[in-house]
Amino acid sequence: MIFRVTRIILGALCIGVCAFAHAGCQVDVVKVKGRIDQVPRHARVRVQLVYPKGQLGESGEVMVEDGTFSIPIEFLTQSRRPVVNGLFEKCDRKPTSVVVTLVESGRDQEDDRVSLDLARDFKKADPSAYDLRSEIVLKGPN
Repeated sequence: MIFRVTRIILGALCIGVCAFAHAGCQVDVVKVKGRIDQVPRHARVRVQLVYPKGQLGESGEVMVEDGTFSIPIEFLTQSRRPVVNGLFEKCDRKPTSVVVTLVESGRDQEDDRVSLDLARDFKKADPSAYDLRSEIVLKGPN
């Protein structure tokens, strides 16, 4: 009888501790890569994640090297704050689209812009990564 009561108490304690230890949603990543036709001098590529209702999210920028670029943009999947230290949080936040812009340094003017749909233009490479289905091509100034 004492063994059974102890087991029940330890089981309840474990459930409580495990619930608090599980706090936090994962960080996913959107990987964007491509090439540039007619590369301008000192070209940069900006990537901006866009969420439902046009809400702007995480972004990043990379210099173009040898006419190509590759940039990972990480984002937190947490869409609802936890009620109590990780309890009842929701982890289904993800962007709807990704905007990729070619910018020439010095002018800070857009040379080209592409908007990609996350569901259509990306595939899940693993449980936490989205890869482009095909490389994108941006065009520099004529």
